[in-house]
Amino acid sequence: MATVAEVMTSDVRSMSPQQTLAEAARLMDALNVGVVPVCEGDRLVGMVTDRDIVVRGIARDLDPKACKLVDVMSGHVRTARPDDDVDEVLGEMANAQIRRMAVVDANDRLVGILSIGDIAAKSPEDEGDVALSLGDISSPAEPDRSGEPQAQSQSQSQSQSQS
Repeated sequence: MATVAEVMTSDVRSMSPQQTLAEAARLMDALNVGVVPVCEGDRLVGMVTDRDIVVRGIARDLDPKACKLVDVMSGHVRTARPDDDVDEVLGEMANAQIRRMAVVDANDRLVGILSIGDIAAKSPEDEGDVALSLGDISSPAEPDRSGEPQAQSQSQSQSQSQS
C-alpha cells in the first residue's frame, strides 16, 4: 500500500495562533479549503476549521476581526507521519471521524495534510476502502448534551410551529 507521503498535499498554508477568525475565513475562501493548520513557526500547534469559526466563534458572539485562532482552534490534533501506511491512517481517520489529518515530521513540523479526498483521488485501487471509511467518518455523532442552545433547522422550526 501507499505511504502518506505519496498521497498527501504537501504545499500547505498555515496560520499563526494570533491571527484572527476573519483572516482564517478569508484564507479558506481564497484556497477553497475548510481547514487551516495553526503553527508557531513551522511547528504544528492546532487546526482550525470553518466549523470551528462558526460554532466556537460566531455562535458565541465573538468578534471575528478580534478573536484569535488560539481561542477556537483544536489544540489536540491527530497527526500522521509521511512514512505511515495510508490504510492504517485511513482506519484512524474513520475511528476518529475526521476527514483530514495533518502530516508532521519527527519534530512535529508540518509537512502536509492528508484528506479523504487525497486518498480517493490518488489511490483509485482502494476505492472500496475509502468508501467504507467515508461512511464511518460520516456516521452521525452523539447529540450535544451541553445544555447550550442550538440553532434549529428551518424544517424543525416549521414542524414545531405546525404542532
